[in-house]
Order: sequence, then structure tokens, then C-alpha cells
Amino acid sequence: MPDFEYIPGSCNIGKGEIRRRQLVAIIGLIVSVMTLLVFGLFDSPGEFHLGIFFPLFVTSIGFVQSRSKFCLAYGFAGTFNIGKLGDIKRVTSKEDRQADRVTALKILGKSFLLASLATAVVLVLPF
Repeated sequence: MPDFEYIPGSCNIGKGEIRRRQLVAIIGLIVSVMTLLVFGLFDSPGEFHLGIFFPLFVTSIGFVQSRSKFCLAYGFAGTFNIGKLGDIKRVTSKEDRQADRVTALKILGKSFLLASLATAVVLVLPF
């Protein structure tokens, strides 16, 4: 019995895909930390610090997707991948596709909120 199964609006990726999202989160976090270091080293103007949003957004998207066991791109595309990597299947039911799109929008919103909050923290840090 597989560890994961496709559940409309709830789970559309398996272990391999979750690991990919975790890797995206780690890479985004590394880029975020490097960006912060550049801000500190070069005494960059405060408005430049808004640029941290983008790597933090990548981090947030990877993190939220991995925790949710749901890929927002697959949700928007009407697909899922529970099995081996690259074995993408189409969602056949219109209702299931709609449930997946709603979840994808929620993940996008959560990720945006997390990245916005983290960016706000960066903006108040003394550099």
C-alpha cells in the first residue's frame, strides 16, 4: 500500500516530490541568507532590502508545499504525481480540479503572507 494517495484538494504529491519541495525551500533559504549577508557587507540602502522578498517567497513556497503535501503548480494544471518522479497524471474530475485550484490558491496566499512577514522583519533589522 502506498504511503501517499491522491486526495483532491488535500494531497497531490508523493515522497519524491515532497523532497523536491524541501530542496527548493533549502535553496531559497540559502539564497535569502546570502542576500542578507550582502545587505550587511555592502551597507545597502533600505529600499534594496525589499529585494529579500523574492528568495523568501521561494523559500515559503517550497516549505508550504512540502508541509501540505501539495504542489500548487500541479493544482493549477490539474495534475498530480504520487508515484515515481516524472509519472504525472491528469485529474479527470472537474470537481477535483476545482478543489485542487482552491488549495493551490491557498498555498500561494500562505506563501505570500509568510514571505511578506519575513520581509517585514528584515526591514526592521538594523543593517
